[in-house]
Amino acid sequence: MARDILKEIVDRRKEDIQKNSISFGFDIPKARTRKVHPFLAEKGVILEVKRASPSKGDIAPSLDAEKTAKSYAQAGAKAISCLTETNYFKGTLGDLMAVCKAVDDFEAETGRPGPAVLRKDFLLSADEVEVAFRAGADAVLLISRILDTDTMAQMAKKCEELGMTALIELRTEEDCEKLSHVVQAASREHIVCGVNSRDLRDFSIDLLTPCRILSHIQRVMGENARVIFESGIRTARSASFVGSLGFAGLLLGEAAAKNPGIRKELVSSFTVSPETPNARFWRKIAELTKNRTRPLAKICGLTNESDARKAAELGADALGFIFWEKSPRKAQADTVRALKDLQKLKIGVIVAPKLPESKEAIALVKAGDLDALQIHTISGAREFLSSEELCALPHYCAVNIKSQADIAALDELFEKGEPRVLVDAQAGDKIGGTGTTVAEELVPLVQKKYKLWLAGGITDGNVERIVRQFSPELVDTASGVEKEAGIKDHGKLERFFRAIG
Repeated sequence: MARDILKEIVDRRKEDIQKNSISFGFDIPKARTRKVHPFLAEKGVILEVKRASPSKGDIAPSLDAEKTAKSYAQAGAKAISCLTETNYFKGTLGDLMAVCKAVDDFEAETGRPGPAVLRKDFLLSADEVEVAFRAGADAVLLISRILDTDTMAQMAKKCEELGMTALIELRTEEDCEKLSHVVQAASREHIVCGVNSRDLRDFSIDLLTPCRILSHIQRVMGENARVIFESGIRTARSASFVGSLGFAGLLLGEAAAKNPGIRKELVSSFTVSPETPNARFWRKIAELTKNRTRPLAKICGLTNESDARKAAELGADALGFIFWEKSPRKAQADTVRALKDLQKLKIGVIVAPKLPESKEAIALVKAGDLDALQIHTISGAREFLSSEELCALPHYCAVNIKSQADIAALDELFEKGEPRVLVDAQAGDKIGGTGTTVAEELVPLVQKKYKLWLAGGITDGNVERIVRQFSPELVDTASGVEKEAGIKDHGKLERFFRAIG
């Protein structure tokens, strides 16, 4: 059975409360001694005082909570999150009180409003909210997955009574159902929602999870709901991507704790990032991948209108058109324009962004004839991502892998905020359409870290086994459903779609 880390944390917490009470042995003031600060009244970043985590182990074991909090205030954080869980995160209520002192000192020294303080923990009762309030917290984290509806409503109501904010962490549609009951007990003014990109059961990351839940939260809380993107962001580039998605806040843990030199850059990258066409594309992908019973299917290497329309009719989610002179499947712009009526994602596949044919595909994206770009090869991806203008265009990257060392290219791209990367096979100096499958021992190594988008040697004859064995989120085929290079076999297409269900 897979390890459920969240359950472990909660079980140990219950044992500790029985031994040491909800104050965990700390001397908590009988009455609050500081004013309540508004929590995330405007778009901004929450930086986290965090020494360790179950997924990373020690992050900053010698971290001084008070000094760190003061540096966060100086970096422009709108709020400071303080971990107070001891067993797995090495935090305490003493840290919380130290953080509150640092904020008060910052205000006294600068005359500027200090950031709000969030107690981040696995709280289980309204009494624990009261303890957080007396210790100085302005907001508390309520994790929907570990709280029943009535308890969460009581805790949110207690926050309202104390003038605090409840940061309610959601991850599923069922969590949003709980939220709809909570808002009947407590005012929306005292509720901010958060969606964790990290699954607390196994601590895996999916940057699209917050996007999938965003629309559900807005239906409950209204279009102006304050929603925070939590976890998974470690670079300024990825913070900028999240800032473009429409979230009111970004919670940064490990990146802020370990890298003092980039704290200001992380904050500004998120705060000033406008909505982009790329953000709209990924919100669409998030919706397309919600509650799927089969993988997304992309038919690539299309060169004519007939094949494209047949693929769309059979259920293709995306149609791929290659803009590379060396490919026997090179597409023409006129073919793409003729398919404008098709309500399918149309993807232009490019290699080096500065090539004339790549520029043609980029122009088609800007004109709305193509929906996104697929940038093939890690070198092409690096060149593309070095341009702020190109990064704003809807896109994803594709990487050829033939050994475990090649997976480092995926890590590099995910660090930069790319939510998905297509994994393709490597065969000689060929880039795509090789008919070669990715080595089966490599696929689980990718899948363990990331949602799997898979290409390379996928055919009508093997796709059913591949889907059953690896559960990819997207499968991409080109040569596997052809009569000859660039010409699809409609019988193979029909068998392909029957096989994936």
